Amino acid sequence: MRIRPRQQLLDLWHSLLDYCYPEGTWVWGGRDGSNSISDAEQLLCLLYPATSLDTFRLDRPDDIAPDVANVLASFGSDTRIGSVLVNLIEEYLARYSGPDDEPNFAMGSYLRDAGDHTPTDNERSVEIVDSYSMSLSLCIAALRFLKGYEQSMSGLLRDEAKIQFENRMSTLQRQVGARLTAAMTGLVRSFVIHTTEPESAAGQAILHMVNQSGVPNAEIVRSLSARLEQLRVRAANEVRLAQTEVFDIANDRRLFECGWGWGVVRNAASLTDIAGGHVASDNGHAEPRPYLYFTMVALDGIIDLSSQRIRELDLLDATQRQLADALQLRMELAQTYWSTVARFVNERWPLEDIPWRTSDGEESDYFSLVVTAILIQDQVTRDSTDDLERTVGVLDQLARRGRIISRPTVDDQAARLHYPGVRLRLAGSEDIDSGPQLSWYVPDFATLLLKRTVQAARVAVDVSVRDQLMALAEATMDHIDQRAIQEGPATGLWDDSGPVLGLPSPLPTDRPSWFLTERVMECLVGAYDTFRRPPPAPQPMINRAQDLLREADDLLNRERLEVSEDDQSAKRTELDRIEQSLDRARRLWRQRPGTTFSLAVRALEQLDELANAREDAIR
Repeated sequence: MRIRPRQQLLDLWHSLLDYCYPEGTWVWGGRDGSNSISDAEQLLCLLYPATSLDTFRLDRPDDIAPDVANVLASFGSDTRIGSVLVNLIEEYLARYSGPDDEPNFAMGSYLRDAGDHTPTDNERSVEIVDSYSMSLSLCIAALRFLKGYEQSMSGLLRDEAKIQFENRMSTLQRQVGARLTAAMTGLVRSFVIHTTEPESAAGQAILHMVNQSGVPNAEIVRSLSARLEQLRVRAANEVRLAQTEVFDIANDRRLFECGWGWGVVRNAASLTDIAGGHVASDNGHAEPRPYLYFTMVALDGIIDLSSQRIRELDLLDATQRQLADALQLRMELAQTYWSTVARFVNERWPLEDIPWRTSDGEESDYFSLVVTAILIQDQVTRDSTDDLERTVGVLDQLARRGRIISRPTVDDQAARLHYPGVRLRLAGSEDIDSGPQLSWYVPDFATLLLKRTVQAARVAVDVSVRDQLMALAEATMDHIDQRAIQEGPATGLWDDSGPVLGLPSPLPTDRPSWFLTERVMECLVGAYDTFRRPPPAPQPMINRAQDLLREADDLLNRERLEVSEDDQSAKRTELDRIEQSLDRARRLWRQRPGTTFSLAVRALEQLDELANAREDAIR
């Protein structure tokens, strides 16, 4: 199906309000209950488009688009919409703040039962990177909205009402800022650089992936160390905040990997020196080893934080800017590391050896997709198209293996990538209550594939590559659209994957999965951003447009010889009109050669008519 991001986002909002706001009161929670992550995802379904896309803005009542206002009519009038959103932000902060107003980032109901073990309240209360990252995105969106809403409403209020409103906004922004600082701190303390000997089990797993040429492992270690030398030096010299064991990275005889653990790692140092005050010192539980999924999740949040618009709006205070710089450094290190390892050799990339095996010995097609996602994210960040064509080949293969563009078989194991999802063992969680090791399930294979495909299309300059990406994106969107809930109170939301994937036990469809619905929303916002950028232009069309422009210019100059500067005839008016058209074509020839081609052809036809008329007059 054709992706129509504007209409599909409006449809999503319509379904969202039908489910969450049926009787004028917001209903929190979905299929997986209510927790700090799910409720943030639920609220982001509204706030993220409203603060990322100008046509969906809700902070200026006078500028709300008519179709947007119509979809949100259950909130009330245009001036009422912003007030409802302010109430929702306040509700969320109240739900996930402790008695001392400390922000809470607990796993909560997203932590599923493991076999015969039901997680204890203490285990569910442990914080996780998913919550840090989702709260970071939520807080940034909330601050964007609150700043704009305060500016637009302050001029409409008078006297006591204005003072009360400004005090409320000030308090709320301070609370959002406190949660943002805590989320950023959690992400800094969850970053890890894990070094290992090549002979260890982890080292052998890393070498299994990067050694695609069958040469001795010692040679691979030397070559990989040389490729990552600059990253080693930068990490050893610059990574200091909340990290106690990074200096071993300077040993080029050891292998290493970097990224984010599932939560605050055991060796994370306390942060007490930022802005001269205590920030965080709670001990972590996570084993100091990066997880691919949590690395990607952290990177998504940090990219929201590091956008140019955040800097321009001056949303961050001094403490947050220092934390943002620390996270930016870690983002660059992680992207560079995984992008380098994924393409380590030219003959056959490790990324092309599907499925990817992690350093703890786990392997899955999903891990290959996550590494591909980080590689594409790195290319988008650097606006690079290096090796994009080979990356498209990996995406296409993963789409087939994940039954996105191929038919699932009976009892197909690939269907379990989508539900219950890939199981991640949270190493270190067994120490929380001296119980079994906990697990985290990730069911976002389809939405991750779609999100990275439309992102890759954004930077593609080769027309054939972009066409491949758009065809894959549309096929993936078709798969996702078939999984939308078709009846009941959650109609139009996600996820009903049983009929599409032939899963033996269909999911309940009376409540939505905010995990999947929020990620579909991200895909549509990403598609909107991709579609509003000019598509790549094929060089042959650019050359042909230039040739036509050159011929039209020559003919125009020739016709100009037949009229004087003070001529007021219809011919002079027509020549001026043709000249304006060619001037526009000249401005567009690089971005829109097809339009330039069309304008030049029309100018040539008009010039030929003038020349033919002149010749008839002479005869």
